[in-house]
Amino acid sequence: MNFWGKLAVVAAVAWNSSTAFALTDPTTRPGEPLSELQTVDASGDARYVEHWIREKGDDHGRPFVIVDKKAARIFVFGAGGRFAGASSTLLGQSRGDVPVPGAGQKDPSQLLVNERRTPAGRFESIPGKNLHGEPVVWVDYDTGIAIHRVRPGISQMKRDASLATDDPGNKRLSLGCVVVPEAFFWSVVIPTMGHVRGMVYVLPEDGPVQAMFADPKADTAVASTRRVSVSAR
Repeated sequence: MNFWGKLAVVAAVAWNSSTAFALTDPTTRPGEPLSELQTVDASGDARYVEHWIREKGDDHGRPFVIVDKKAARIFVFGAGGRFAGASSTLLGQSRGDVPVPGAGQKDPSQLLVNERRTPAGRFESIPGKNLHGEPVVWVDYDTGIAIHRVRPGISQMKRDASLATDDPGNKRLSLGCVVVPEAFFWSVVIPTMGHVRGMVYVLPEDGPVQAMFADPKADTAVASTRRVSVSAR
């Protein structure tokens, strides 16, 4: 093949690649709102769900949170979709997107390892307090799942150290709750989500995100909505 023939092949491959990227990346579609997550460290799944929320207006103007379990990252948005901050986060020790039946009615200390899960889905969050009277953001009240700070105690040092690492595999330490650094909790989570009802979108880890949060153009989503046990994990 001569020089011009090779150049044509290269150009065709480049055009096809850029076209495929534009079709699969929801943040590049003309006329649609710019993703707030384009300027931060976020996975394609997190950006997809942010686009899904904005396209459907699913937040209804409320503050919302995206929890990316695969990356062990949390993204917090204020009312109207204003990006408030991101952080690493601790998640349930056991992998899985569906809570074990009856686990929410157990004392947290009695949970088996396979019951310590952070369920995936679309949740209506409620600000509240745990049994110790500390502020939390209830994600799924029935199963005792909340967003809360690293609490003082025997596990504090280990949890703080894990949050400071980059490896998502080091972040599976909670009994199911979404646990964030104390400074992030007080400076971002509580001012944004701690006084009003909001939305929390927990991305699945055992299946494609598109199967839980349907295409933005669709009328309905496969994801279930859960109500926000008394013992945060």
